[in-house]
Amino acid sequence: MTQSFRQAEILALARREGKVTVEGLAAHFDVTLQTIRRDLTELDLSGHLTRVHGGAIIPSGTSNVGYEERRTLNANAKEAIASACAADIPDDCTVFLGIGTSTEAVARALTQHKRLMVVTNNMNVANILQTNIEAEVILTGGQLRRSDGGLTGALTMDTINRFKFDVAVMGCSALDDTGDLMDFDIEEVGISKGLIERARKSVLVADHSKFHRTAPARICAIGDLDRFYTDLPLPDPLQKAVIDWPVSVQIARPQAVD
Repeated sequence: MTQSFRQAEILALARREGKVTVEGLAAHFDVTLQTIRRDLTELDLSGHLTRVHGGAIIPSGTSNVGYEERRTLNANAKEAIASACAADIPDDCTVFLGIGTSTEAVARALTQHKRLMVVTNNMNVANILQTNIEAEVILTGGQLRRSDGGLTGALTMDTINRFKFDVAVMGCSALDDTGDLMDFDIEEVGISKGLIERARKSVLVADHSKFHRTAPARICAIGDLDRFYTDLPLPDPLQKAVIDWPVSVQIARPQAVD
């Protein structure tokens, strides 16, 4: 079976089952695990599938991938992005870290920074940074979102409005070809908008999987931000739009893995 026919059948299986696994596909097609991983990577890059731990799923435009799946999705890329972002955050500053697995990766990259004040509505970020005795960590109030440890609502915004952040680091669920940042949660969108207003420098951390996804709620245009860290060059339509905007795009390539 040729690669193109195999990938077409992989898509058919994913649409029928909702999710496919590397091991299951390798057995189905009688090929190596590495061959299937390459197929899934290409289907992910083309936007037909979303890679998750051990396999792939059909991307959704109305609901997000589960938190545990997102934690392992493109983990090496998130680590590279986080390292680049953290390297540009100086000691002795006030940082906000938002909800999401990419911002959690940034938190891990900040564990050696000194004299930070970190404000967050992400309980996972607070737990990560408790090991850094040089960081003062402030959790916003808000309603707990048990699916991912996020805090949202009026109490969250009240805390944000008490600060002027040196750097606000946020993620998004999708980034479309026009340069709009999108999300699935309306309340989280409001928080992101508030952060942009309250930060001297607003930063997006998002890997390439967000280039091919859709979500229903608009946050802002990428041109409203100061810097964008990602792991692959932007798709052509988005790259052409970014050229005319003041946002700085930094590509942080992950180390190659098998």
